[in-house]
Amino acid sequence: MGHIRLGDLPRTRRWQEVVGLVAGGASVGDVAAATALAAESGLATAATDPGLVESVWLLTQIPVAARRDDYVERLRECGLPVSDEPSLVELCSAFSKAIDGRLRGLGLRSDLGEMAQLAAVETLSRTVGHRLPALLGAVPSDVRAALSGLATTSQFGVLAREFFSRLIERYLTYFLSKELSNHVGASQRFPNASAHAEFNSALGTHCRETSRIVGAFAGGWFSKTNFEGGISRESAGRFAHVALKKTVSELRKRRGDDEH
Repeated sequence: MGHIRLGDLPRTRRWQEVVGLVAGGASVGDVAAATALAAESGLATAATDPGLVESVWLLTQIPVAARRDDYVERLRECGLPVSDEPSLVELCSAFSKAIDGRLRGLGLRSDLGEMAQLAAVETLSRTVGHRLPALLGAVPSDVRAALSGLATTSQFGVLAREFFSRLIERYLTYFLSKELSNHVGASQRFPNASAHAEFNSALGTHCRETSRIVGAFAGGWFSKTNFEGGISRESAGRFAHVALKKTVSELRKRRGDDEH
């Protein structure tokens, strides 16, 4: 199976700007925006990345399936190997296996696709888990009801925002992690590991705030596309591409706001 790595940024002029911002003590927003700008070429192929497309498509299919009489059969049609009464843990495991199976058939994996797969499973677990009466005591019918509740304009927007927040955080961290570690120590940007961890936590918060723009857009798209005949992998890919462009644009906008 082929594996596509993301580009080597350290040789680029834009990446040198990122290095300068980190060393100079720039805000999390400035560093995040500059990193997104330096790495945005990798996002340009998002609409055709099989792992990302499959992750987004499955996130759109599962809530709709939960509202159908043939709920379990529909999950299986989407590639999820589930029992007759899947728990949340089983559903998350099956979600990941479905993506693995799809990519195995295509013979292609990528770093971006793997980030999307992890972000999607985390999103499903967290978003549905928060809607269960008690995670350890939840029964399969509770899981189905929680999933069904995500098939609305507003709640799918919540699901999408969570996913793209996690994805963009992973994407930025992919490039930043090694560089940030070079700035830990006496007289450095991060005097200790705790300061480094605080920056990473602030980056996650910034990504969640930035992804707010995706929520309203995603909910409207979800309702409209389902009404017009359903969501295909192709339309899911186009949606993901636009959502990522909106997120990067918002990162830049927030950097501009920080500078004024």
